[in-house]
Amino acid sequence: MGELLSTDKELEKVVVVAVRTPDILESTVNEHLDELEFLAETAEAVPVKRFVQSLTMPDNRTYVGSGKLQEIAEYLTIHEDISTVIFDDELSPSQLKNIERALKMQVLDRTSLILLIFARRARTAHAKTQVELAQYQYMLPRLTRMWTHLERQRGGINMRGPGETELETDRRIIRDIIAKLKEDLKKIDRQMATQRKNRGKLVRVALVGYTNVGKSTLMNALSKSEVFAENKLFATLDTTVRKVVIGNLPFLLTDTVGFIRKLPHHLVESFKSTLDEVREADILLHVVDISHPGFEEQIEVVSSTLREIDDRDKPTIMVFNKVDAFSHIVKDEDDLTPATRANLSIDDLKKSWMAKETPSIFISALNKGNFDEFKEMLYKEVMKVHVTRFPYNDFLYTETGEEEIDE
Repeated sequence: MGELLSTDKELEKVVVVAVRTPDILESTVNEHLDELEFLAETAEAVPVKRFVQSLTMPDNRTYVGSGKLQEIAEYLTIHEDISTVIFDDELSPSQLKNIERALKMQVLDRTSLILLIFARRARTAHAKTQVELAQYQYMLPRLTRMWTHLERQRGGINMRGPGETELETDRRIIRDIIAKLKEDLKKIDRQMATQRKNRGKLVRVALVGYTNVGKSTLMNALSKSEVFAENKLFATLDTTVRKVVIGNLPFLLTDTVGFIRKLPHHLVESFKSTLDEVREADILLHVVDISHPGFEEQIEVVSSTLREIDDRDKPTIMVFNKVDAFSHIVKDEDDLTPATRANLSIDDLKKSWMAKETPSIFISALNKGNFDEFKEMLYKEVMKVHVTRFPYNDFLYTETGEEEIDE
């Protein structure tokens, strides 16, 4: 996979590359590249240039066409301070090798960049093990003879079996590491499952949503706890569970890792125990960044990922967050062109979403805008589940109280 981005204080300069196929709008490609650049910035790099090529489908050998690859190579020759090229897709092992040979530079694809960010963000032993497993699973098919240093990880004695090449030895070492990490995760998963069982008779509410939509900020606002929240992608990797009380109704609130477009399959598998929190939740709070121009696509990404994790229908509240950051383009009265998504006001969006069956609410978690109405809606949903599952529990009040308690 090559060396990962440097952690030195001086930020590295990178260029980003994407392919636009006929079924994708130019505006969508730009949104995708904005997100890729945000990922690069989260990894402490500075994007300085973007390359986009329109193709029927990505080239099997080099992702972009030979002409575009030559254009990128020439740009890199002139700008010697650029250290990495990042592609907005997962590259096959052969594509990665061919591109690196042509550009003579470190190449990262979207998956390796996300894995890098996850590795930096992981805090607990659990999250670190999950990320490490995903990294090795990604590396295995991409090994080259550059990976001879793996042999040294197993001690100074030559570990090679009869007739084994260095590459085969490296593959065997990585398979052994993967097997051990899987065993470690199984033990951790059993411990996590036991912890979940010991949480008592409380309704479980899980915050789900795209990365950087404000889930942790909402968690902090509801539980008065200090969950790490930052305007960067994947600020939260470790699942956080807090006991929250609205009125006289206690429940468990879980903050989960955010989803993202083209989330690497290895990561979904590795974060099984984190996603178990979503599977075992009674109610989902689907948090959406209403100020993001592509919020509808983000909703679909999260919804499809949730269907993969758990196909059972669960009570869900759509929480449209960041109304304080929302803006729209007002059309001129004499403009007869059809209105676009950018022309819709917050009131237009409220009307369209309120008409749907799924309960929805528009808030600002940061400024606690419309928060009382949100808490009342959440209280009613939790109470519905509570009285069904624990009918003999008698500590419920009939109306929402003002007090919140965090334990």
